[in-house]
Amino acid sequence: MKKILTAVSAIGLASMVHAQTTWDLPTGYGVNTFQTQNVQQFADDVEKLSGGKLKITLHPGGALFKQPEIKRSIQAGLVPAGEFIISGLSNENPVFGVDSIPFLATSYPAAKRLLDATKPVQGKVLAAQGVKMLFSVPWPGQSLYSVKAINSADDFKGTKMRAYNPATTKIAQMLGASPVTIQLPELGQALATGAAQNFLTSSASGADGKLYEQTKFFYPVNGWLPCNVTAVSQKAFDALDKPTQNAVLQAAAMAETRGWAKSEQVNTDSINILRTNGMTIAEPSASVTNALSAIGKQMTADWAKAAGADGAAILSAYSK
Repeated sequence: MKKILTAVSAIGLASMVHAQTTWDLPTGYGVNTFQTQNVQQFADDVEKLSGGKLKITLHPGGALFKQPEIKRSIQAGLVPAGEFIISGLSNENPVFGVDSIPFLATSYPAAKRLLDATKPVQGKVLAAQGVKMLFSVPWPGQSLYSVKAINSADDFKGTKMRAYNPATTKIAQMLGASPVTIQLPELGQALATGAAQNFLTSSASGADGKLYEQTKFFYPVNGWLPCNVTAVSQKAFDALDKPTQNAVLQAAAMAETRGWAKSEQVNTDSINILRTNGMTIAEPSASVTNALSAIGKQMTADWAKAAGADGAAILSAYSK
């Protein structure tokens, strides 16, 4: 009898293992970022909610695929799921870059309204490529750092402003500053040598990179809150049974809600770190705010022209 029970148990275990589906999920971000930690919690929740029927293995730090390759890897069926910054795909389609239009959505509530307006359009574009959006979580807003106080928009003129993409280059030029292309890992050294004097980046980047050692003024302009999207191959999703699909969608909804709250907390904590380390935290002057708002209107119009009917639909829904 004991042998029979053992055999039955072994058969049952083998059946359970056979029934389990496994997914690899690459991300380009490090294991210690709140975004990666949130995706890991999503994976844990999926396994729990599916009763172990779906196990997701996270591959952080570009270990499996580098950041620019992840979305294409999902499309090509090389991985069933992945996380990527969606504005990095704006050259493919302008609708992917809406959350990084400078000074369009400059707070968490505004960014959430923009996401709600954007999801149907981005989801439609991705669906045509065989990709299903699961959830979207923003980084803290891009804010202004400066070696010297910026009391008016004229204070930008003649300064060297760090740029890292076409949008930040254009912002510098429109402010009368000279754009200097510097990637984040080199920014501290550039500031120390005078190669840059002001720049836009998140509070979290400033705290993590100890940029308070070279800059003394921080203005929370929240120029844009770029989002990371976690997505899945529609084919892989459709291969799941209905209860497991529901588990994925439930875990995704939890991850989006949790991620937004965590992003906001990270922003608050990071600003406190900057303040504790001697930085002056100040609201931008009316002159600076008006200048940035004007830049935002121009760049929004430029984006809308490029994005066509889809862009018009997003902006219309956002403005309601």
